[in-house]
Amino acid sequence: MKRTMFIGAIACGKTTLTQRLEHQQIRYNKTQAVEFTSNIIDTPGEYMEHHNMMSTLRVTSMDADIVVLLQSAVDKRLVFPAGFCSMFSKPTIGVITKIDLVNDPADIEYSKKLLLSAGVKKVIPISAVKNINIDKLLAELN
Repeated sequence: MKRTMFIGAIACGKTTLTQRLEHQQIRYNKTQAVEFTSNIIDTPGEYMEHHNMMSTLRVTSMDADIVVLLQSAVDKRLVFPAGFCSMFSKPTIGVITKIDLVNDPADIEYSKKLLLSAGVKKVIPISAVKNINIDKLLAELN
């Protein structure tokens, strides 16, 4: 798997996805600082939500092969500004998380539009908890 960096809002599912991909037990764990596993860089949501910390994301991305933007399907906020991906010199993809928690497919489509506006070219909807589309994401990250 490529060295992957996860970026997203607080509680969007970055750590849960990391646990799924690293074959760990899925359990809540609030990420307080950048965490490095064998192939994943898990960033705190505060780095995205507090704009004065965004430069840290750019610097940290230098250690990654690919940057993954995560947007929760149950979060309607605009987390990533338009063109956000242009700050990275690495390829970017989008992941819609928590698709198992939505009742209306329009919520997933809305999240996809937000990620495309941020500049990703490909979007993969997943549920790390239910193991939905994790194989498709892994194929993209290999």
